[in-house]
Amino acid sequence: MTAQIIDGRLVARKLRAEYAERVKALTAHGRAPGLAVILVGDSAASQVYVRNKVKACADIGIESRFIGLGAETTQATLLQTVDDLNADRAVDGILIQLPLPAHIDIRAVLERISVEKDVDGFHLYNVGGLVTGSTVFSPCTPYGVQKLLEHENIEVAGKNVVVVGASNIVGKPTALMLMSQDATVCICHKKTRDLAQFTLLADILVVAAGVPGLIVPQMVKTGAVVIDVGINRLPDGRIIGDVDFEGVRQKASYITPVPGGVGPMTVTMLLHNTLVSAERTLAAAGG
Repeated sequence: MTAQIIDGRLVARKLRAEYAERVKALTAHGRAPGLAVILVGDSAASQVYVRNKVKACADIGIESRFIGLGAETTQATLLQTVDDLNADRAVDGILIQLPLPAHIDIRAVLERISVEKDVDGFHLYNVGGLVTGSTVFSPCTPYGVQKLLEHENIEVAGKNVVVVGASNIVGKPTALMLMSQDATVCICHKKTRDLAQFTLLADILVVAAGVPGLIVPQMVKTGAVVIDVGINRLPDGRIIGDVDFEGVRQKASYITPVPGGVGPMTVTMLLHNTLVSAERTLAAAGG
């Protein structure tokens, strides 16, 4: 068996083409959706991520506003910036590029974003809403995983799903989203003993541990669907996931590559959430 590769770039292009048409329709009603991106500090990696998000917005007609603040910016100043954007009717989504400088309370800043503009899905309301099914916006990476499974018509209901990685950004939200689709979900983490005894039970294995090559073929059930969320840069500059791609590919039915799998979907779902926010605003205004 050789797994079918789930091409995240292809799926992202299809979705973005659809979103671009919806953006055109919104713009015809008065204005394009607007996303504000705040970057605090001068991290080279964060700058790259922000540029990619700004470009993705431009590609489908979303207006982006970049706000760059120095690393010495106080928490009070950052909170005031968020307040101003919350009140700005031209802004449908607010994104705080993480990480933030150590002197800033990340949770306090994320909680300051209006729930209706929290397009990253990190506000406590949105995270908690995953439990009850009442979230306003789902976090982008888990949402991207869900969309990849939907695109490939991979049934989730009734399946055993194992999520390796229990972060608040990927692991836990992914587990909750798949559980809401009637999957039986197990979450593993860095203290899980004998990880293979759990991963071997998985019909769908989602790996987001940040450990290169963590999952090897003997840890995967034949025919499993393997979604690799890990992004690891090796000393030689190569980027790989948490899964031994070439080895596991010989046992899985579907597998995502790194790069080119889940990564492109994260930004795509950010665009989706910003678009949906704008559509809700227009609907509320009677447009």
